[in-house]
Amino acid sequence: MKKRLGCLHAHYSNIEYIERAFSSYDIEYLHFVDPGLMERISSDENFKEMKAQIKVKEQLEWMATCNVDAILLTCTNYIATLQDAQLSISVPIIKIDEPYFDYISNSAEPQVLLFTNPATVKGTMERLKQYAIDHQKSLDIKVMIINNTFELIMQGLKKEYDQEITRFLNRKMNDEKGVISVAQLSMVDAAIQVTAQTSVKIINPLDLLVSKLVTQLALETKIY
Repeated sequence: MKKRLGCLHAHYSNIEYIERAFSSYDIEYLHFVDPGLMERISSDENFKEMKAQIKVKEQLEWMATCNVDAILLTCTNYIATLQDAQLSISVPIIKIDEPYFDYISNSAEPQVLLFTNPATVKGTMERLKQYAIDHQKSLDIKVMIINNTFELIMQGLKKEYDQEITRFLNRKMNDEKGVISVAQLSMVDAAIQVTAQTSVKIINPLDLLVSKLVTQLALETKIY
């Protein structure tokens, strides 16, 4: 039976990642995109956390009335904002980074986590550390930011954005020990490209999400 998935994104480019990743499965999508909220969070000091939380709650509660089987949050800022919020909805909410957190916290090797958006680092790392505490895991993590890059994707310059990440990954594979992963959905294509070219696996949250969602929603493969 086809499932209906509501997706909340901070940028339109995330739609393609999700639909491509689940292209083999029988899913109908309902996409909601709000780049303005992340802009306010990252640039407006007067936009308090409580206001952001209220906005995200309103979006999710509206989405839950749209006959969806589950809601997927693809923005780590949205997920961090939602922490401790009380939601009055029964629709399952799937956070894109939780399968990623599970993988990282269960690895005994040192981890290098890469970001392009500095505004997502604090919220993501706080959630990851709390996840590790809740599951009694220890972390050996080094965080790195690819500076002056995220602006490219926000300007629609995806090719240039991917090129910057690819160059950075190729350099760091020789410099860093341990597992390297990209922490943002927008970085997935570059990670896949480097993995294909070098045979060095760059971990990304999207691959880990697919396996979880297929099981959780009992997704069926398309019949052609």
